[in-house]
Amino acid sequence: MIPYGKQTINQDDIDAVVDVLRSDFLTQGPKVAEFEADLANYCKAKYSLAVNNATAALHLTYLAIGLKPGDIVWTTPNTFVATANAALYCGATIEFVDIDSRTYNLSIDHLKKKLVKAKQCKALPKLVVPVHFAGQSCEMKAIRQLSKEYGFKVVEDASHALGGEYMGNKVGCCEYSDMAVFSFHPVKMITTGEGGAITTNNEKYFKKIQMLRSHGITKNADEFIYEADGGWYYEQKELGFNYRLTDMQAALGISQLKRLNSFVDRRREIARQYCDKLDKNMLPYQHPDTSSSWHLFVLQIQNRREVYQRLKSQGIMTQVHYIPLTNQPYYSQKSLPNTRVFYQNCLSLPIFVDLSQEQQMKVILNLQ
Repeated sequence: MIPYGKQTINQDDIDAVVDVLRSDFLTQGPKVAEFEADLANYCKAKYSLAVNNATAALHLTYLAIGLKPGDIVWTTPNTFVATANAALYCGATIEFVDIDSRTYNLSIDHLKKKLVKAKQCKALPKLVVPVHFAGQSCEMKAIRQLSKEYGFKVVEDASHALGGEYMGNKVGCCEYSDMAVFSFHPVKMITTGEGGAITTNNEKYFKKIQMLRSHGITKNADEFIYEADGGWYYEQKELGFNYRLTDMQAALGISQLKRLNSFVDRRREIARQYCDKLDKNMLPYQHPDTSSSWHLFVLQIQNRREVYQRLKSQGIMTQVHYIPLTNQPYYSQKSLPNTRVFYQNCLSLPIFVDLSQEQQMKVILNLQ
């Protein structure tokens, strides 16, 4: 069976985790801080915070900007439910912006039109969350310009896009956003088993998230309200969460991050092979300002159900990314035209680092 995606684990990864298992620290130890420093350095961001999954990361970024009941969040319907759910955890209201029919990312044109109407109705969003679908960055410069004009914050859901670039810089550098969120689920660019992270250049957000991910507790004496009883003293400043990553997971992340560039290179090689061999009318478009990390390779296929079943019968597993949030019973909002067309025809092909030439040719031949 050829899966649509899977992790790549080598002996270095195993050794890194075993070293932690033999150490004094399994949960809160030095490896988390090391992983955070490595990730910040890779993305060229000032700060990085590792957490237990990307959903937690989204929740924390939304809380850090002060999202509360009555606030409005806009995002794309072409995403996993967590992007929107995390806003509801804060009591906010979710609205959706249609996608671009070529990139499948949040449409700048639709965003502009919706902002004009929202300003007239005095219903502007507090936060816009562009999602870098399949590993290709959204048009962040344009989104940032609109954020300055209309006064909203920007959090990049970059769960798919670690290792990708936008206008020559790594996704996650936060040049055009307040924060960015990554996922380290096994099918993503690198894995920590489960895990996520946030990058930012804003010290205030960094400190807020650092406290919220650990029960709202601080051990920083400069932030104490009461006099410390001793070296063991800490204070709970806010109602926080247990969203911490373990040292075991961080050790795996450190090891995986060392190979991230080679992982991305291999995914790009696989994507080129698909692009060279498959019908051009099915292929995903790549914006010239971006260089995708190719978390997903998504075709547009008219007879999707038939193709899905045929490939499955040949031992080739594909997937659909995503059932739009506007189609979900929980959200049940008006369907958006570009998103509707995309969903009717989208199919994700196998793409992962260990996909062999023989396996990929089997996929290609079954699509011709």
